[in-house]
Amino acid sequence: MQIGKYKLENNLILAPMAGVTDRPFRQLCKQLGAGMAVSEMVSSNSLLRGSAKTLRRANHDGESLPRSVQIAGADPVMMGEAARYNEGEGAEIIDINMGCPAKKVCNTLAGSALLKDEPLVARILEATVNAVSIPVTLKIRTGWDPDHKNGITIAKIAEQSGIQALAVHGRTRSCHFKGEAEYETIAAIKAAVNIPVIANGDIETPEKAKEVLNITKADGLMIGRAAQGRPWIFREIAHYLTTGQHLPEPAAFEIKTILLGHLENLYQFYGEHTGSMVARKHVSWYSRGQTGSARFRDQFNRLEKPHEQILAVETFFE
Repeated sequence: MQIGKYKLENNLILAPMAGVTDRPFRQLCKQLGAGMAVSEMVSSNSLLRGSAKTLRRANHDGESLPRSVQIAGADPVMMGEAARYNEGEGAEIIDINMGCPAKKVCNTLAGSALLKDEPLVARILEATVNAVSIPVTLKIRTGWDPDHKNGITIAKIAEQSGIQALAVHGRTRSCHFKGEAEYETIAAIKAAVNIPVIANGDIETPEKAKEVLNITKADGLMIGRAAQGRPWIFREIAHYLTTGQHLPEPAAFEIKTILLGHLENLYQFYGEHTGSMVARKHVSWYSRGQTGSARFRDQFNRLEKPHEQILAVETFFE
């Protein structure tokens, strides 16, 4: 799959998720088979203010290429400035968020709220594309509610504005993450434009990945929640799409090894205190389905020191 001058190793992409797709998680998913990983969303105004938390979200030091940074906002000028800032900091791809349904994002008329204002969408996309010399991509939903699916119109605006790849989540803004994602609209969008289209939504198994590709004819797949606690899902899907066969599920020993490496990266990236807090949600996801996991999570969430957390993980998985 090609985005601008960048040829990805495969067509499987880690979706941007607030509070999840930090640098340690992006690096891990790439190591385990993702062709690209998009940073968690950074609002354009907070980025330009330069808070420590925001700058950490945009940190790509040591990350394999291409580095994709997602920005969000409703002001074309500010979005252009944010894109230019990220390019200067080493981003190879700028991704624009017009898919987030969260109230705190939509209340600022950013994210998927923008889908209601097609002229503003065009101004934002054009300002961002014109501000940088690197590829700009876009993530959207199929519309703002089931009666107003304007994804095809937005896709055509994106193509005309110079957007070089489009990710589409198979739900509208009003659907949030309820119900099942639908792929017919993504298929219609793919048929309407000539830029790469990436299908997103409820892709949780290798079989579902193949089914979505068959339905949508999309150029790639974007996987989000299914990678939480299962970063190896990318290699599983890649293997299945290539061979038609399943890789064996990772043994408890391998899960433990992957998780311990993830924790060490979290402590280094955030510092011991914040890293220990962030570790809790990841450990909760990794331990799902394991015998005694509920009791383990309850105990783990009381631990505040890295060495205590590491010992608890080693003991549990052994």
